[in-house]
Formats: sequence, C-alpha cells, structure tokens
Amino acid sequence: MEKRNYTVRKPAPRQSQADMVFGTQSVLETLRSGKEIERLFIQRELGLSEIEKLAKELGVPYQRVPVEKLNRVTRKNHQGVVAFVSPIQYMPLHNVLTQVYEEGKTPLLLLLDRITDVRNFGAIARTAECAGVQALIVPTKGGAQINADAMKTSSGALNFLPVCREPNLYETLLYLRNSGLQIIACTEKSDKSLYEIDFSIPTVIIMGSEEDGISKEFIQLADSGAKIPLSGHVESLNVSVASSIVLYEAVRQRVK
Repeated sequence: MEKRNYTVRKPAPRQSQADMVFGTQSVLETLRSGKEIERLFIQRELGLSEIEKLAKELGVPYQRVPVEKLNRVTRKNHQGVVAFVSPIQYMPLHNVLTQVYEEGKTPLLLLLDRITDVRNFGAIARTAECAGVQALIVPTKGGAQINADAMKTSSGALNFLPVCREPNLYETLLYLRNSGLQIIACTEKSDKSLYEIDFSIPTVIIMGSEEDGISKEFIQLADSGAKIPLSGHVESLNVSVASSIVLYEAVRQRVK
C-alpha cells in the first residue's frame, strides 16, 4: 500500500489572560517595569521599533509574526504586539553556581537542549527539584515556554528550582567546564553506560530533544556520553522519564 504523508497542524499553546499583556503602551510599560517576559510577539508588518529596541537591550526573546498568529492568541485589540509575562524570576547562572560553591556543595546542574513540550518540561523540573538539582538551564529561544501548564505539571517545583535562561548554550557549557564541572551528554549513541559515569563530582547533565536528541556540537564538547541500558523493543524513553533515571543515579552515588 502506498504511504501517504499527512501534515498535522499542532494547536497553538493555550495562554491564560493573567500572563498575557497586549497593546503597544501596555507592553512597553511591562518591559520597563523589569518583569520577566517569557515570549514577545511583534506583528511582522509593523515597525514598533521602540519595543523591539527595548527587547534587544533587555535580552527578551521576541518573534516577528504574521497578524493571523496574534489574532489566534487574542481576539482583543492587540495593536500588533503581545507579551507573555513569566510566572517565575530567572536567575543568573553565575550567581547560582557561586552560591553552590560557597555553601560547600557539589554542583549538579541540568541543561535542556531544545525540549519544547511544556508538560515534559514541567515533569523534568519536578524531578530535578526533588533530586536536589541546583539549577535548570534552558535556552532563551527554542525551549518550552514556562506558563501555567508548566507550573502545574511541575507541581510547584518551579517556584523553588532556580531556572537560568541562557542565550548561547555552547558558551554556557564552556563556562561551566571552566568552572570545574564535567559535561555529561545523555544519549543512546554513547558507548558508555549511565552506570559507568562518576556523578559524585561537579556535573552538568545535558538532556536533548526527543525528536533530534542532543545537538552535535554539545556532544562533541561533552567529557563523556551516557546511555540508559534498554532491554525491550522500544528504542528510547520519554525524555522526562530518562531525566528521572539519570538524576537518581546521580543521587544514588551522592547519598552517603
């Protein structure tokens, strides 16, 4: 039988009105207020140079989008711009790492590479907080949006777990290596088992996208790969489940 390719259109993520700000003046004031902006959409056909300039200065991720997308997000008079206020306060990675070392603790950080599913992200955050991870590192662009669904799926863990949003994950990994952390890329392509890795030393663990895995340049930068042994017919685990297995192997090694 001939195979047919079907294009499945994914529904746009739902947003609550509580975390949405729209209209040029409202968005400008929100940017100036210092609130954390999770996402910013600017209508492609409009200038709105002041908003775009301020977003760049503040490091706020924004996208130029067609008006149709804005109309799907809200039916109200958005004036060509919609912003989503983050329910959390992002933390500077340098501050978090410095505090960990000052407290005499051994760093255990988790870096998420292109994990975009909000519920997976929330589940990972929940496990990370329970496992004592000191920081969750996410990209400024290309990661899951931290919204009400993420907060709910994390069961409140995102209120306690520091989240660091970084514009360049490659440079972030170099910084962590120079700060004394080993880089472990969790991938089924590794020849080394998870249980051969020493997690008792300062470590940053990379978990990658379910579709594409970890970016090639991150794997090349890693000190070691680590795979979870699988005995069944299915070749991979859900990323949140895999994260749980890896993190609790680290916990097992660190518990005295």
